[in-house]
Amino acid sequence: MRKTLKIADDVLLAAKELAKKSNKTTGQMISELARKGLDSVPEDSADFMGFRPLPKRGAVITSKLINQLREELGD
Repeated sequence: MRKTLKIADDVLLAAKELAKKSNKTTGQMISELARKGLDSVPEDSADFMGFRPLPKRGAVITSKLINQLREELGD
């Protein structure tokens, strides 16, 4: 999914360096780092930006997957 974000220059530079070392794109690295940050929020903590993050279930739920499931269910 393509989005435009304003990211601090130092954070972007660090993400680019990590991506290069890991043979990943900068977008992949930023997504990975964001997931790690969200996974580190304790379940019993206060809501995070208005919602409580769900526990990791092994798959990323995308709009494409939701639409595919809707088609299969005939909704």
